[in-house]
Amino acid sequence: MAGNITHDPPPADGRRQGGPDGGRQSGPLIVTEDGELLDDLLRLCAAAGATPEVHHSVPTAADGRVGWESAPLVLVGDDAARRLRGAVRRRGVVLVGRDQDDSGVWRRAVEIGADHVLMLPDGEQWLVDRIADVAEGVGRPALTVGVIGGRGGAGASTLACALAVTSAREGLRSLLVDADPLGGGLDVLLGGETAEGLRWPAFAASRGRVGGGALEESLPELHSLRVLSWDRGDCVAVPPQAVRAVLAAARRRGGTVVVDLPRRIDDGVAEMLAQLDVGLLVVPAELRAVAAAGRVASAVGMVLRDLRVAVRGPYAPGLDDREVASLLGLPLAGEVPVESGLLRATEGRQPPGAASRAPLARFCRQFWERALAETGGVA
Repeated sequence: MAGNITHDPPPADGRRQGGPDGGRQSGPLIVTEDGELLDDLLRLCAAAGATPEVHHSVPTAADGRVGWESAPLVLVGDDAARRLRGAVRRRGVVLVGRDQDDSGVWRRAVEIGADHVLMLPDGEQWLVDRIADVAEGVGRPALTVGVIGGRGGAGASTLACALAVTSAREGLRSLLVDADPLGGGLDVLLGGETAEGLRWPAFAASRGRVGGGALEESLPELHSLRVLSWDRGDCVAVPPQAVRAVLAAARRRGGTVVVDLPRRIDDGVAEMLAQLDVGLLVVPAELRAVAAAGRVASAVGMVLRDLRVAVRGPYAPGLDDREVASLLGLPLAGEVPVESGLLRATEGRQPPGAASRAPLARFCRQFWERALAETGGVA
């Protein structure tokens, strides 16, 4: 059981803090004299990849390298609540107990200014997640954008690559996710099919929480961004719970995440759609493509609320970008410039979006500027 009292813990920067290298404590402060409870809390900290400090009462600066006010998270055993009544009020305090029937625990939580009351063992997973957030230095989640073609050959994969390459060039932590196991691999499109790092099949058994930092470090790095693609093996599906865990870990790292989506909606794709902030539907400006895109938009719109149209020329007679958006009943994200790379991947050339002054890169840069302004930037 976990109960919320007042407010959330203080936000972290979310970029590269969390641990000795970032100048912050990587684990919580534990205050308890209950040996059995301490063993459980140490076990949960280990599961979250965090190293805590342990004290019997409110620590001072002389007691260790971190004090009561500077610890990123404080876990107070119910046995120690009375000793903490005079402590300075601060955010990020969790009162941890075992007696589910003790109604007095809520009064003690208020007395010490705790944000949450948690009872073990019921609240273990919640607490592991909170400790892991502290260890990773979690801040604002990544701005997550999905790209999907209105019909086959619309250029969605190349636009997704161009968006990710542009984001990385702008100095943002960037991750490109290939959600189409039958698409040939985005690592190939980026010229990195032999790059070292894990691909989707390696995460098929993932459950619960995946460490964001460990995920990022395990993936191939191409053109200053991380890429999660498919290998050339027989695996063409990852369980939905694994998709949920991996994408959630990617988002916790902040920056931007770009997902190249297939035109079919299965359970795994639905998990990705549920975590997107914005979707771009790439539609060639021809009537047959618009008709096909309408079916895609109908299916995607059942999960994703913010779906926008990115129109690609050349235009059929009587059509322009605004008319395409109007026919689909969706807001217009803009006109995607026609470049040879948008239609066909050519071996031995730069990846899509790499030419910073080219029309496609300008489109991507303007998209990020608008999207980041709408969301207040990234962590």
